[in-house]
Amino acid sequence: MEKIEEILLNDTIGKVVAFVIGAIFIWFIGKFIQSKLFSKIKDIDNRYRAKKFTSFIAWIAIIIYFSIVYSSKLGGLTVALGVAGAGIAFALQEVIASVAGWLAILFGGFYKTGDRVQLGGIKGDVIDIGVLRTTLMELGQWVDGDLYNGRIVRIANSFVFKEPVFNYSADFPFLWDEIKVPVRFGSDYDLARTLIADAGEKVAGDYAAGAHGKWEEMTKKYLIEEAIITPMVSMVANDNWVEFTLRYIVDFKKRRYTKNELFKEILKSVEKTNGKVQLASATFELVSMPEVNLSPTSLKK
Repeated sequence: MEKIEEILLNDTIGKVVAFVIGAIFIWFIGKFIQSKLFSKIKDIDNRYRAKKFTSFIAWIAIIIYFSIVYSSKLGGLTVALGVAGAGIAFALQEVIASVAGWLAILFGGFYKTGDRVQLGGIKGDVIDIGVLRTTLMELGQWVDGDLYNGRIVRIANSFVFKEPVFNYSADFPFLWDEIKVPVRFGSDYDLARTLIADAGEKVAGDYAAGAHGKWEEMTKKYLIEEAIITPMVSMVANDNWVEFTLRYIVDFKKRRYTKNELFKEILKSVEKTNGKVQLASATFELVSMPEVNLSPTSLKK
């Protein structure tokens, strides 16, 4: 009993027990707040950010509590910690840069969960932002179009200081896209322009209406000029055909679907013109050839 009492009254053991109990208490408080309070937040993005922030605060509170419990024993370690800290900072400079990148992402507005970004040459949707790494659901590579390929990629947060960050959906969640329609020489060009413009208005016109308000917000926030939001058709003639380009605005997640609907609508409209508008292709047309004389006399020669 005396040994047990001696162990229980030992200052070091007492502080260890106090720290463990306090750390568990702080951690459970954080989990309680996340499960009971933040679960009522309907917005998925706000709920995710609130839970991440709570976990971060819990870890900070545990570190502060540790320094309070062992404050009397940390005084003699100041010099040693200073020397060791310099070496650790040099060895862990990438980790420190990633933590700094995490803070820049949270408070600098680089991107948030749900955004479509390109980081370090990798394009994907942000599904998690950790202290050291950002997790993306990758797009493209061997898959054509803006479609998931199934790979999950984790990128160090330090990339925000080293390379450009392309955000497809931050302040302006729309993209401009184009399709090109080759039309044969001799077609009714005015009719071709009209049916292509009508297809653009029918398929992508709703996006233009939604993007107009967003672009007005952009002009108030940034030094940027007005832009043409509505579908626009331009024409150029080359050696093979007359090429019409339809430029339109589209939701950043619906580029492939919108392009499919546009081509489908244009092809239907071209077929209804009864040959007035004909699509061109990279084939060669033999328009004339020299006359070949196959008479018996020519054969003898």
